[in-house]
Amino acid sequence: MPLPRTIMLQGTSSHVGKSLLCTALCRIFKQEGFRVSPFKAQNMALNSYVTADGGEIGRAQGTQADAAGILATVAMNPVLLKPKQDLNAQVVVLGKPLADMSARDYRANFLPQAVGLVEQCIRELQSEYEILVIEGAGSPAEVNLKDRDIVNMKTAQLADAPVLLVADIDRGGVFAALVGTLELLEPHERQRVAGFIINKFRGDLDLLRPGLEFLEQRTGKPVLGVIPYLHQHGIEEEDSVALPAAGKAKAGAELDIAVIKLPRISNFTDFDPLTAVPGVDLRFVGPGEDLGRPDAIILPGTKNTVQDLLFLREEQLDKKMERLVLSGVPVVGICGGFQMMGKTLYDPWGTEAGLGNLAGLGWLDMETTYLAEKQTHRCHAKMACAALGWYGITNQEIKGYEIHTGQVTLGPGIQPLLEITCRSGQPVSQWDGAVACQGRILGTHLHGLFDNAEFLLGWVNFLRREKELPLLEPSQIPGINRELNYDRLAAVVRQHLDMAALGRIMGLEAKEG
Repeated sequence: MPLPRTIMLQGTSSHVGKSLLCTALCRIFKQEGFRVSPFKAQNMALNSYVTADGGEIGRAQGTQADAAGILATVAMNPVLLKPKQDLNAQVVVLGKPLADMSARDYRANFLPQAVGLVEQCIRELQSEYEILVIEGAGSPAEVNLKDRDIVNMKTAQLADAPVLLVADIDRGGVFAALVGTLELLEPHERQRVAGFIINKFRGDLDLLRPGLEFLEQRTGKPVLGVIPYLHQHGIEEEDSVALPAAGKAKAGAELDIAVIKLPRISNFTDFDPLTAVPGVDLRFVGPGEDLGRPDAIILPGTKNTVQDLLFLREEQLDKKMERLVLSGVPVVGICGGFQMMGKTLYDPWGTEAGLGNLAGLGWLDMETTYLAEKQTHRCHAKMACAALGWYGITNQEIKGYEIHTGQVTLGPGIQPLLEITCRSGQPVSQWDGAVACQGRILGTHLHGLFDNAEFLLGWVNFLRREKELPLLEPSQIPGINRELNYDRLAAVVRQHLDMAALGRIMGLEAKEG
């Protein structure tokens, strides 16, 4: 029998909604008074999260820990893969970079020894928490990869966890996906599947019922829930596959803000707060999509700054952006996007791409050198640049986090954007970022900049002033109420998931007191 108080969600494919549903379960069990922790053995994602002690894990597990009301730790996601090129990724183990590996080397040399690490982390979390909510990756039925799987059925076996199989009905083919996945599992793996969740449903449930009955009769396993498609749920996304095509600026939008959708874009959740600002249309503009003439441009973070800078040049997006910047369109660069805006990128250790030195966009008088060691910190800082007085944010205290290997050197006369005053709980005094053109061009390594309401309001009002629009008041910047969003998500999932059946599968009893 599976250990009580452990549940695992696996999917028929990637992007079926496992991360979101695990977040909901973490919140639900917290609401019921349990100490609950998330877990994912191996995550491949460029949206990452920095723990309080400076470890780097997948953003989904950081979000799930937040929903559970606990501090995230590296044990919750012991292996993080951050793709740098098509066949190469940085392997982060227990929060720290181990090495860059090809997919072949990773499978041959790393995965065989990773099983013990995964089991150790599971045992650590099971000893500390009452419930473990485990997330799989991709599909458990990838027959070419199953022999060295550590994240799906191997994890379920190590945790002795019952499995719920999640499928995305919005894509179509949901019954084939569920039945086909079961058929490709080994008999002992099939036994471990305790039921199904159908996710992202938009239709008439009565029309779906014959299909649900067929599925249960064909497989002998229950459908525990049909979860509706959740629009604008407010929970941070894990992967750039969730980003929509840009299209043109929305009619009636007062501010058109374009985020350049780099191939290796990372931590694009930095810009979620902008979507809640009245009058703002935030577009992610990728290759072949119309950049137009936005009111501002954002260059986001990237896992491979050098390769993505080359991409900008191949697509001639660098020239399009330069024309806009020279005409006065404001631009903000975050982390890798900030580094691109300098004069030169030096890569003496081959840390970034192994392509040597590369000329930057030249919008800021600075140079970036990539070092061997990555900086990952939660930070406190204050806005230090006097040139930003017209934003109303000079000396404002802000919070954020760093994930970068690049070290920036500013040229004479250029002002830093901010002063970092605390890193990973330790007091420091370190300049970061840069400002030019009286604040029209600015950048920083600090992710989470727009989560700071004062900066968000100041920057948006600067853009509004440029267009002679009425300025917004602080009360009109709602920010993102993550606690409320977690509660709303939990309420929807409670309504549409058979929680009593789930409790029986997990061996749960009602929390006393």
